[in-house]
Amino acid sequence: MSAELEVRVREPRCIHEMVVAQARRTPEAVAVSHGDLRITYGELDTRSAVLARRLRSAGVAHGDIVVVLLDRSIDLIVALTAVLRAGGAYLYLDPAEPTGQRERILADTRARHVITNGAFAPRIDLPVVVRIDDVVDAGTAGAGTDPADEAGGTPVDSPAYVCYTSGSTGDPKGVVVSHRAVFRLVDDPSWIEVRDDDVFFQLTRVGFDVSTFEIWMPLVRGLRLALGPPLHANLDLADLAGIMRAEGVTVLWLTSGLFHKMVMHHLDGLAGIRHLLAGGDVLSPAHVSRVMTAYPGMLFTNGYGPTENTTFSTCWTTSEPGSAPTVPIGVPIDGSSAVVRGADLQPVPDGEVGELWVGGSGVANGYLHRGPETAARFVADLDPAAAPGSRMYRTGDLARWRDDGTLEFLGRVDRQLKIRGYRVEPSMVESEILRLPGVAQAAVVPRTYGASDTRLIAYVAAGDRDPSTWAAFSASLREQLQAVLPAHLVPWAIVLHPELSLNPNGKVDRSALPSAKIPRNVWNAYVAPRDSVEARLAEIWSEALDIDQVGVEDNFFDLGGHSLLAAELLAALPVEFDATLPARTLYLRPTIAELAKELRGGAGESEPERSTDASAP
Repeated sequence: MSAELEVRVREPRCIHEMVVAQARRTPEAVAVSHGDLRITYGELDTRSAVLARRLRSAGVAHGDIVVVLLDRSIDLIVALTAVLRAGGAYLYLDPAEPTGQRERILADTRARHVITNGAFAPRIDLPVVVRIDDVVDAGTAGAGTDPADEAGGTPVDSPAYVCYTSGSTGDPKGVVVSHRAVFRLVDDPSWIEVRDDDVFFQLTRVGFDVSTFEIWMPLVRGLRLALGPPLHANLDLADLAGIMRAEGVTVLWLTSGLFHKMVMHHLDGLAGIRHLLAGGDVLSPAHVSRVMTAYPGMLFTNGYGPTENTTFSTCWTTSEPGSAPTVPIGVPIDGSSAVVRGADLQPVPDGEVGELWVGGSGVANGYLHRGPETAARFVADLDPAAAPGSRMYRTGDLARWRDDGTLEFLGRVDRQLKIRGYRVEPSMVESEILRLPGVAQAAVVPRTYGASDTRLIAYVAAGDRDPSTWAAFSASLREQLQAVLPAHLVPWAIVLHPELSLNPNGKVDRSALPSAKIPRNVWNAYVAPRDSVEARLAEIWSEALDIDQVGVEDNFFDLGGHSLLAAELLAALPVEFDATLPARTLYLRPTIAELAKELRGGAGESEPERSTDASAP
């Protein structure tokens, strides 16, 4: 199945043209609020025009990249608007980002101009620095001809912004997005109902492409944009909920990680939200059902899309709690198309897994200064019915068409791996874990032990759960997964933490997950070794399984052991105990206590007296 492009009759316009036109219609309406601060549309028009003219006089020409280095503030929104009005493309850099990362991006952009303030100016070294705090309000200087129009107007296919994404490689790439692509996102969308009294919340990092939706969707319609706190402000969820209540927010986007946390710990903080959007990673259907049950009438949207296709490619919107085992990513939004292709580049039948390709007017211009990579990922639309010159973006994501005509996201192509000969997609395992009761967040990552032993480790947020119950909860989760997943998909271990840290874009930071030895997570109580044979076997098992402590009554296979590892352990016994046991021994006697008894029989040692004292590690 491939969704055909929406036929559009509206002529695309530049984003700043739409904002300025709205400002001329409702100059007294509040455009942006930030705590006690307010700016009207008339003031936004005036201030951005003054700054745009300063940029033009500083040498900014059509298509030039202008770096914006400011905290989240009203000045930031003025600066972004001014860059567009000057004919440039903005590139936002967070002042809190590491200096090395900022310097790498700046070197790649080859930018010459930056808008910043006195506090942050020392942090950046570019030829032309425009300090926004030095630009005075020139009264009526914003009225009349737009600064960009004075230079001949801005073509709709020219860049509006550059957004850096590391993707799956860790190598930052600048995605160049045009005005036409943003227009397709914000102009009269059918996937979201926008009302005249809506208040949008700007919460994500402006360097993250969802900010395109958060900022420009309300401003092209004359609505109020409420600014959230800086992501590095270390506010807790209760504080965040309080800010949203004070601002009267009605439309909210949350990254998947923040969505799961909010629903689990501060569901009451979503009161007043009319339309909640989430995405960026696999969503838990239990969390979606919980929020929809708590707030009947709320609209919920799971929004999917790579940066390279301007925020959203597909959306799934519902007003019902639902009971599906996964949360679909829906259908292509207006002006977009999607097709699932196999390795032969042909569309796969419905229900089969393939790589998701997305197309339409939201496809970005390409990667900045990276011709070969642009050619590899931004490819010609292979549909015979496509217009000449149409392009699609190869997302690198796995998906399939469901029976109900919606798409289901199944993870990344480049996250696939093989474990003992089986192909594994960690995102599918994450989806199953997120379905289980009591799970607030989950991340599944591969860990390699030794030369070729790859194992899945699941990290789960325990939330407010009493730490004394973690071991039992972890064992229970693994037992539930064993009932629904084939053995090669069941994580080797489930490691609990109070919370899983999020990266600056609000997704679970998998790179920050620890790789130290994992705790035992089996159902039975810990029984310590009682003699030298059991003690040495416990050491060997702990080393081989990479578990910090193994009890003598723990089942080898419950701990995550498998046939290959069993063979390796048995092969080591002649060296350690001068004994050889048959290959089936661990299947018949899968505990240290039973194995030690077998070894004592061969070595002539006496069996220790059985202790009934079981203590937790």
